[in-house]
Amino acid sequence: MCAHSGKNLGRSSTETNSTTLQALSLTPLKHNACMSESPAPQWRKPGRFEALGPAFFTYLHPTPVSEPHWIAASVSTARWMGLNPQWLHSAEALQILSGNAVSDHGNSGSKPLATVYSGHQFGVWAGQLGDGRAILLGETEQGFEVQLKGAGRTPYSRMGDGRAVLRSSIREFLCSEAMTALGIPTTRALALTGSPLPVARETMETAAVVTRVAESFIRFGHFEHFAARDMQAELKALADMVIDQHYPECRTAAALNGNPYANFLQAVSERTARLLAQWQGVGFCHGVMNTDNMSILGLTIDYGPFQFLDVFDPGHICNHSDSQGRYAFNRQPQVAYWNLYCLGQALLPLIGDEELTIAALESYKTVFPAAYARQMLAKLGLPENEAGTPATEGRFALLVNPLLQILADSKVDYTIFFTRLTAAVAQGQQRKIDFEPLRDIILDRASFDAWSLTYSEQLAQMDKAQTVDLMQKSNPRFVLRNHLGETVIRAAQAGDFAPVQQMLAVLQTPYDPHPDHADWAGFPPDWASSIEISCSS
Repeated sequence: MCAHSGKNLGRSSTETNSTTLQALSLTPLKHNACMSESPAPQWRKPGRFEALGPAFFTYLHPTPVSEPHWIAASVSTARWMGLNPQWLHSAEALQILSGNAVSDHGNSGSKPLATVYSGHQFGVWAGQLGDGRAILLGETEQGFEVQLKGAGRTPYSRMGDGRAVLRSSIREFLCSEAMTALGIPTTRALALTGSPLPVARETMETAAVVTRVAESFIRFGHFEHFAARDMQAELKALADMVIDQHYPECRTAAALNGNPYANFLQAVSERTARLLAQWQGVGFCHGVMNTDNMSILGLTIDYGPFQFLDVFDPGHICNHSDSQGRYAFNRQPQVAYWNLYCLGQALLPLIGDEELTIAALESYKTVFPAAYARQMLAKLGLPENEAGTPATEGRFALLVNPLLQILADSKVDYTIFFTRLTAAVAQGQQRKIDFEPLRDIILDRASFDAWSLTYSEQLAQMDKAQTVDLMQKSNPRFVLRNHLGETVIRAAQAGDFAPVQQMLAVLQTPYDPHPDHADWAGFPPDWASSIEISCSS
C-alpha cells in the first residue's frame, strides 16, 4: 500500500487483464572556430517549473569537472528541440554541457535548479528523494527542459556524490536515442561529455555528464512528495500546471463526471499502458521501476540497469540489485499499474472521490492488453484482432501466446527470431515460407511446426506486401544489447570514442541492414551472459 497521509484507496491489486507479456545523421564533433558563434539555447524566464515556487526546487550551479571533452552528440535531438546543431561544435557548448559554465543567453540566462520529489523504491516508501545528480539548466523558448545528469551534488543527493560515470552515461545516451528510433516515448539525449575526474563506484572510474532533454521531467514522485506532506496547495499547483501545459483536454473532458484531476489520472494511466506495451513488444527491461522513475508524460526515463532481452525469458531480471525479482520482465505491466495506483492515491485529495479515482485507473486494464496485442500482431505482420474480439483472444490467442511459450521453452533469441521471421516471410514465394532458418534455433520443433502451419494459414488471408511492410517496421534488426554497450564502453574507457558515435548511427536507423555492422545484429557472445548491471550502473 502506498504510504501517503489522508485517505487511501483500499487494497491495490497488481493483477491486470494483461497477458504474458527517418534516417538521422551524426556529424563529427571536432571544434571549428567559424562555428563557435552558432546560436545557443535561449532560456525562457521564468520556466514553468520555476514558477511553482521555492517549495519545489533549490537553485544551484553545476559543479565543474576537470578537462572536459566531447564524447558524442545527437544531431537528431538538437534538431528536434529547435537547436542549431552547429552549436555543439563550440567551446561554449562543451563548457555549458559539462557543467563548467552557465549560459547567459535568453531572458536573464540560465538559472539552474534541482527539484525535490519522493517515491516508492522496490515497493517500499522511501520518503524524500529528489534530483540527486540531475540539475535542470532551464527551459528553452520551444518549451523543452534541458537537464545535466552527473553534474555534481545537490541538496537531494543524500549519500551520493552527484556524479555519473562513463559506462552508465554511454548506456543512457545511446539507449535514449535508440528508443526514439524505435518509436518508444522517451527522454532524449543531446550530448555526452567526459572528464578524467575520478569517481568511486565498485572500482575507480571517470566522470561523464549526459545532457537530457524532455518536454517535462516531472515524475509520479513529485506528486507523492506533496501528498505525503499534506501540502495540498502545492499538490494542486503542480497538477494544474501539468494539466494546463500537457493535458489541456482534461479540463473539458466530460468523462469521469468532468473531474479534471480524474481525467488527468486516466490520461496518464493510458499513456503508461501504451508505453509498457511497447516495452514488452520490443523486449525492453527497465530494471528499476520505482515510482520516482515513472514519467508523468508516459516517457521512458532514468536509464540505469536496463536491458534488451537476448533469449526470451519472461522472468528475466536485468538488475543485479533486484534480489526479489520485483522488476522482472513479465512483471513490468503489473508494476506500472501498482505505481499508477500510488499516483492515484497522491491525487485523491484533488479528485475528492475514492470510487472516481479507482475508475480513472481502470482503463489501464483494457488499454495495455489491447496495445500489447497490437504490438505483437504487428511483429507477425497481422492487423489487430477482429472488431469486437478481446485483445487477448482471436489471433492473439491463436498465434502470440503459443509462440511466446515456444520461444521461452527453447530459450530463443527474441530479436533474432523476429528478424529471421520477417526475412522468411519477405522471401517466401507464392505464399510458401521457408521456416528452416527458424527451426534451426528451436528445440521443440514439433510445436513450432504446428504453430508455423497455423501462422501460414493466417498469412494466406493477408496482402503479402502489406504484411512484409508491417513486419519490417515492427521488428528492429538492431537493439542496444548489453554486450554491444559493453564493447563501446571498453573502447571509450581506452580513449576511443568513435565506436560510440558509430553505434549511435546504427541505433538511430535500427530497421536498416547496416552491412558494415552486421555482426551487431548477430547472436551475443558467450561472455554476454556474465555481464551484471546494477543500480549503481
